[in-house]
Amino acid sequence: MILRRLRAPLILLIVLMSVSVLGLTLAPGQDEHGNVQYLSFFHAFYFISYTATTIGFGEIPYSFSDEQRLWVVVSIYLSVVGWAYTLGSVFSLLSDRSLQQAIATQRFVRAVRRLREPFYLVCGYGETGRLICSALERMGLRSVVIEIDEARVGEIELHSFSADVPALCADASRPETLKYAGLTHPHCAGVIALTNQDATNLAIAIAARLLAPKLPALCRAEHRETAANMASFGTRHIINPFERFGETLALALHAPAASQLLRWLAGLPGATVERRRDPPRGHWIVCGHGRFGRSMVDAMDAEDLPVTIIDRNPLPDGTHRWVHGDGTGADALREAGVLQATGIVAGTSSDVDNLSIAVTARELNPGLFVILRQNQSANQALFDAFESDITVLPSEIIAHECLAILGTPLLAPFLREVRLRDETWCAAQLERLAGRLGWTVPEVWSERANLARSPALHRRLMQGEHLTLDTLLRSPTDRSSALDCEVLYLDRDDDDHLLMPAGSTVLRPGDELLLAGTRRARNDLALNLANEHTLEYLVTGKELPGGWIWERLSRDSRRPMKPLLP
Repeated sequence: MILRRLRAPLILLIVLMSVSVLGLTLAPGQDEHGNVQYLSFFHAFYFISYTATTIGFGEIPYSFSDEQRLWVVVSIYLSVVGWAYTLGSVFSLLSDRSLQQAIATQRFVRAVRRLREPFYLVCGYGETGRLICSALERMGLRSVVIEIDEARVGEIELHSFSADVPALCADASRPETLKYAGLTHPHCAGVIALTNQDATNLAIAIAARLLAPKLPALCRAEHRETAANMASFGTRHIINPFERFGETLALALHAPAASQLLRWLAGLPGATVERRRDPPRGHWIVCGHGRFGRSMVDAMDAEDLPVTIIDRNPLPDGTHRWVHGDGTGADALREAGVLQATGIVAGTSSDVDNLSIAVTARELNPGLFVILRQNQSANQALFDAFESDITVLPSEIIAHECLAILGTPLLAPFLREVRLRDETWCAAQLERLAGRLGWTVPEVWSERANLARSPALHRRLMQGEHLTLDTLLRSPTDRSSALDCEVLYLDRDDDDHLLMPAGSTVLRPGDELLLAGTRRARNDLALNLANEHTLEYLVTGKELPGGWIWERLSRDSRRPMKPLLP
């Protein structure tokens, strides 16, 4: 591209230099004895080179004649014109957006090719994308970003990521762009489609399915038709934030303790979860019957709760009561029965309207349970000031879902099992876990009893030793102290799954554990599973000597002495 754009300036510059050199060789001169002399091509080229670049070393190899000086004057003006045209073309080329994009693309491609560790391809760097990239970094994973908005791409450099995040400003729906970003890279661990356009997410899902069928693809879909289309060609994980919250709300209405337990386990690590009051049963008002509002109505219908819908375009269905309006005024709220209602959902696409609905409804009915939809995270200060019972931020819902799938795949079957348990069991487990680990969202991770991830444990299990969970969940420096973690789920190859297994459970080779606890407990448990000396200390209380020499001497000292024969 550079050579094509600079073809004419370079040809002009070469022609002018050639004419100047040729003319200088033909112009007659005189040496110090008055003899006629002509410059050689080398001397002429040397003189024109430093004259045209304004360096100037004087006349060589002798003083010029008037004819030579006249031609030099002509050459100077020719070179000025040629260099001015060439430099103008160069500056115009450097400011060309196409060239800048091409250079940025090549730099991005080289950065992706140099990656030698697992990374996730994140398509879309909006609010959800920022949360995902930050969480992946805390998990020790790299990310590569494709974002069509140039301003958002520039924001990546402003964030304090410990490792560089290669980013490209391009359309993620194009297969070539996805290949540039490492879709077919051997270290690519998965694709996360988080753009605001369902059509783009669908194109990403199709490309991932065809170009990298073995990679997990997590795709955002806000319309049911798009989700059905993704599911038709085998997309593994489809996330609809509104449907996910609808399911959460239905669970909170049906089993509040189970909802609190899931919220505590599936949150962002390090965040503090406060106990909130449970959504009450009774008459509800839903303001806004868009995608979010429909999900809320479906959740309440599943629990047989009466619902009144306020919308600018009411569509009476014979099942629900409809009120014309937007809910920001007191008249529409009174007509919907806000004085007798137990809860209200402010679910429009405008944050200002949602706050106005919530404030007005609370003034009319101070005891109202308020579910507030937040569309932009930039308005967080306003939503914090209002103190709603539940604030729904779609970007956080998607981030939580993605992290649960990426970080701990075993978390999904555990959550399904919890939803099937009764309220009493969930309440007891919530009090026990939160009482021990606190209300800060714990680290949730999985460990497998195999040679790759826990070699010391696997060798002992293969030798027939019986090791229990209580034995492993001990401090590597003090076996009398338990680690600050709990085993939530035990998955076995023979489909014998245990929910909240007892500490006396004996492990088998290949078992996979889902655990929740502190970061320190996670590191200590990894040491227990991998280090033979640490595991020996936990099992027997004996500390093995470290190093090959001391181990050899220790084995020799434990070897029985041969009897001395007379």
